[in-house]
Amino acid sequence: MSTKKDFLLVIPFLVISNLISAQISETVVKELKTQSEDSILGWKKGFVTGINFSQTSLTNWAAGGQNSLSLATMLSGFVSFKNEKVAWDNTLDIGYGFLNQNGVKYNKKTDDRVDLSTKYGYRASKNIYYALLLNFKTQMAKGYDYPNDSTRNMISNFFAPAYLVGALGMDIKPSSYLSLFVAPFTGKFTFVTDSILSSTGAFGVKPGKEYRSEFGGYVRISFSKADFKPEVLKNLSFTTKVDFFSNYADKPQNIVVNWEALVAIKVNKYLNMNLSTMLIYDDKIKINIDKNGDGTFDSKSPRVQFKEILGVGLSVKL
Repeated sequence: MSTKKDFLLVIPFLVISNLISAQISETVVKELKTQSEDSILGWKKGFVTGINFSQTSLTNWAAGGQNSLSLATMLSGFVSFKNEKVAWDNTLDIGYGFLNQNGVKYNKKTDDRVDLSTKYGYRASKNIYYALLLNFKTQMAKGYDYPNDSTRNMISNFFAPAYLVGALGMDIKPSSYLSLFVAPFTGKFTFVTDSILSSTGAFGVKPGKEYRSEFGGYVRISFSKADFKPEVLKNLSFTTKVDFFSNYADKPQNIVVNWEALVAIKVNKYLNMNLSTMLIYDDKIKINIDKNGDGTFDSKSPRVQFKEILGVGLSVKL
């Protein structure tokens, strides 16, 4: 059971966390590039999709190697509305990728995410809004770990997990490219609807239960900028988003962190390069550990999860 001291410790941590940068869609960055916050009035919308593809074929290759095929796709869109009193922002991000290697029994996912957010704010002062945020995250297909090339174990599925966050607080926008949302009243729901995974208590639900509910404090910081100096960086954009959540009733000092970042370079109208990263820490998610490397998992414990994707490919913006 947490103590009053634990509760008090988490409040300054959540405030200090606003010094960390965080991600929004590249399309939003482009829309903000030449406009000030006060000038963006009415409806704005955008859509961008990208495809990155790589293929390797080897025949009688003396140096060795392996035939492979990989594909990564992404779709990002936004719709926003702003007037003198109201700011309403909606975003959707979807990504999926896989790797196929010759001689390996199974295709392996390299990306799989669905992230939908809506935030409604009513102006309290020039740069501060009373705001309500809803965020939903899940994935589209089953996920596996692979002890070896011929064996796999399912560890995730559609709606297993899925996360729903509802937060009420204040949205502070000191500039057109920075937003700090602080919500002392936040409900977080974790869903694990796959019966096999829920029976094992995956993703922090109690064994046999399909969801877990939590109440706590939430902070989201969004930063996006594309108008960089010097001139050589004019086609570069940087976007990042970080979320912090603390459960008031259960170990509030154990902060759940989700941090995404994207560096994008527009080579020309149709060609882009991008580097995206994602970092997750949740003490309720236990990661399989193979201590001696023999292909058998010996234990489970919370770990920092990190994903990095480097891509060069086609980009289409509407």
